[in-house]
Formats: sequence, structure tokens, C-alpha cells
Amino acid sequence: QVQVVGSGGGSVQAGGSLRLSCATSGYAYRNYTAVYLRWFRQYPGMEREGVAGIDPDGTTSYSNSVKGRFTISRDDAKNTLYLQMTSLKPEDTAMYYCAADLFPILSGRLSPAGAWGQGIQVTVSS
Repeated sequence: QVQVVGSGGGSVQAGGSLRLSCATSGYAYRNYTAVYLRWFRQYPGMEREGVAGIDPDGTTSYSNSVKGRFTISRDDAKNTLYLQMTSLKPEDTAMYYCAADLFPILSGRLSPAGAWGQGIQVTVSS
């Protein structure tokens, strides 16, 4: 069965850093080099919004709010996705989710082959 397990959240003061990790396992994702990967975050009462993405060919994308501060990367040898978060701001406080899919991920919608990790709480204090 597919498993997508996130870790690395916590509480930091403004200007600090955190690194989120998301480890993927399961037969469906055995060829990790072919997996599309994304980070989302969600504020209470709101829909999930895209934060960053990385495609099988290494192409990355970022939302305007995190561009220049966050870096998404993947280690295909470890089947692991990362989000390096620096210069954190109070408005970065949210629940963060990783997502994996065998098809491009658009608008927070996954294909039947996709899977979500559990929520990771990030809290940034002023």
C-alpha cells in the first residue's frame, strides 16, 4: 500500500528556518524518478494552496509568496521530497501537506494514482 509520510514541522520565530521532509513508499511509486511532487499549505477554513512543486525532469515552481525563501528538492535515491524554508514569516503559519502523483498535479487535485501525506503543522511567531 502507498505511504506518504511527512515530518519536520514545528514552531520557530520569525526569520528562522525549517526543513520539511516527505518520504514515499509503495509499489505504485517504485520508480520514484517518474513521480510528480508538490507541497501545499492550508489555513483554517480555507482551501489548500500550492506552495512549491518539482517534476520528474527537475523543473521547479513556487508561489509568489514563498519565491526566494523556500527551496523544493528531491532525492530520488531516498524516495524523499524536501522543502527548505528560510526567512519564515508569521503568515507562513499553516498546515503543510506533501502530495505525490504519477501525473501532473494541478490546482490541488490528484489523479487516482495520487496520494497525500498527513498534515504538518508549521507555526511562526513574531
